[in-house]
Amino acid sequence: MDIKEIASYIHNINIQNGFWPQNKKERNKPELLMLIVSELAEALEALRENHYTSLSKEELDSFYKSHGKLSIDEFKQFFSTHIKNSFEDEIADSIIRLLDLTEGLGIDIEKHIVLKASYNSLRGPKHGKEF
Repeated sequence: MDIKEIASYIHNINIQNGFWPQNKKERNKPELLMLIVSELAEALEALRENHYTSLSKEELDSFYKSHGKLSIDEFKQFFSTHIKNSFEDEIADSIIRLLDLTEGLGIDIEKHIVLKASYNSLRGPKHGKEF
């Protein structure tokens, strides 16, 4: 899937789960931005606690390939045991919230990312700043 497809997939899940009212497309933007910040804060806490997924790259690849074949209970148990609340999980939550926001607001984030990265490539080392 490309970024647009992933954003649409995430947004549709969030509509189904009641995060976006059926009769009103737009939500409170400051609230949505703060929810993204809260996920990043959770990633910071996981980092501070040195809490990373317990899966090797090979185990993660295997779980990713087979997750659709597991029962709901098997999937939830495996995810909860090996991934939930890890640094990787919280970073994923941050991206999920960002993509949901952009899709909900009708922003073509894929184009904006490519354009911004192209612009940044022209800005020089550290964009002229100390860090």
